[in-house]
Amino acid sequence: MATTMVNTETFAAFVQSDMPALVDFWAEWCGPCKMMAPVLEDVSNEYADKIKVGKLDVDANPQIAQEYGIMSIPTLLLFKNGEVIKQIVGYRPKSDLLSQLAGVL
Repeated sequence: MATTMVNTETFAAFVQSDMPALVDFWAEWCGPCKMMAPVLEDVSNEYADKIKVGKLDVDANPQIAQEYGIMSIPTLLLFKNGEVIKQIVGYRPKSDLLSQLAGVL
């Protein structure tokens, strides 16, 4: 299961899930976001049974980014039952990201 593109219409359903959901707030022009993409793809594939990973383009969906107070990208928000339980700002190598997600993986 690769990362899922989410938008204004699909965001609520994506995060209101029994399975923890990690959403990457990113933009096409963002260098660190592009570096983060393969890391998230790996996590999404390796832990598909434990977590779902989505990507939300902040330029195409500014209202959601504003609602969650996203000030810099990439910002990863970890949701459990629709509630934010962790925020990770900036690029993270896979090992660091996995340690940040240790409570849900």
